[in-house]
Amino acid sequence: MSRHFVRTSKFRHVFGQAAKADQCYDDIRISQMTWDSNFCSVNPKFVAMIVDASGGGAFMVLPLSKTGRIDMSHPTVCGHTGPVLDIEFCPHNDNIIASGSEDCSVMIWEIPDGGLTSPLTEPVVKLNGHSKRVGILSWHPTARNVLLSAGCDNLLILWNVARGEAVLRIDEVHTDLIYSVSWNQDGSRILTSCKDKTLRVLDPRKGDVLLEKEKPHEGSRPVRAVFVSDGRILSTGFSRMSERQVALWDPDNFDRPLTLQELDTSSGVLLPFFDPDTGIVYLCGKGDSSFRYYEVTSEAPYVHYLSTYSSKDTQKGVGYMPKRGLEVNKCEIARFYKLHERKCEPIVMTVPRKSDLFQEDLYPETVGPEPSAEADEWFQGRNAPPIWISLKDDFAMTTKAKEFKVNKTLLKATTPPAGDEPDNGEDVRSLGKEVRELKAAMGELTQRVGELERKH
Repeated sequence: MSRHFVRTSKFRHVFGQAAKADQCYDDIRISQMTWDSNFCSVNPKFVAMIVDASGGGAFMVLPLSKTGRIDMSHPTVCGHTGPVLDIEFCPHNDNIIASGSEDCSVMIWEIPDGGLTSPLTEPVVKLNGHSKRVGILSWHPTARNVLLSAGCDNLLILWNVARGEAVLRIDEVHTDLIYSVSWNQDGSRILTSCKDKTLRVLDPRKGDVLLEKEKPHEGSRPVRAVFVSDGRILSTGFSRMSERQVALWDPDNFDRPLTLQELDTSSGVLLPFFDPDTGIVYLCGKGDSSFRYYEVTSEAPYVHYLSTYSSKDTQKGVGYMPKRGLEVNKCEIARFYKLHERKCEPIVMTVPRKSDLFQEDLYPETVGPEPSAEADEWFQGRNAPPIWISLKDDFAMTTKAKEFKVNKTLLKATTPPAGDEPDNGEDVRSLGKEVRELKAAMGELTQRVGELERKH
């Protein structure tokens, strides 16, 4: 028990609190699919949840302010022909969301500012390249319009979304189902966990395996892994006796973990969410009713238990709000959106402070919404660190003008073929030619009908 008191940490009193009933999203039929993705994605504008749908796959996107009971007839995003398995908002444009489905496709959608007023069936871009269902999506953290998808065909594809094309296919590395994918901070590395019991660090542009670790956890159940501070790796998995574990690894010495802790004997896969600003990792198990959180530091035992948020209802999925969507004047350091059977409930993590002034030590500069590289630049080898922002002066007010510009860029780039700019004059000439050809064809048909009538 002493570990709670020996260390001094400003985060040891962090507490989780569920939103009041009128701040939840009620009467939503959350998907019953047994798939270990988050089923939920959020940003400062919207919350999106995968829902049950007859005859295909669908997810619901709601403005954050649209709380309370959601009408059964509320429009959904419903263009997939099979169940949706994963959704993720673009980090550089709050109106763009990607979805992966059992129908083997990836679709990119644009959500209008006020939310949907009618069902959305036509994506901005449809990406075809997988031969089996697509269960994992992850946007590049700093390069605009770069998306990674992983399918049950053991294939990773890196897409240039603006061109609608698969630029890189990593198809000879993973020998079995890919469980998780994580980018490092500048997107120069990806970390994967796989059913073949191996953690791998890859160069995403070459497809080369830079490091690998066999059996980071002895058990046969799924492993999850994320990059944390200083390039280290945090993994969650199971022991041979099916006890849940959390481990921290130094990639420079992959032989043994810096620390490995056993937690409990529950069967739910632990989804890790790491906050680089505070060094806190939150572990949320699907099917659990609790969130554990730990502080990751540079001194032993490296992963320090802070506390647990518990409730009586189990979670079917979890969304994690980007830092720029938090209420900094309330000392909120994290916010989760917990999916129940029939509702979505925000859970707020707060550091208790008496002052209502901005707390500099809780909110260092954080990753902003502006990309620091274009897709083509990144694919050609450029690494760009994130563009940092301060949360001090109510940053949310400054994002609106920027987002519109990004929207137009994405849409413009997806309309013409790769590399071309739209040419309105050319479009008009092409339409005029089609109209003339149609008129000529109609004239020939009319003449032919007249001849046939005269013969009879």
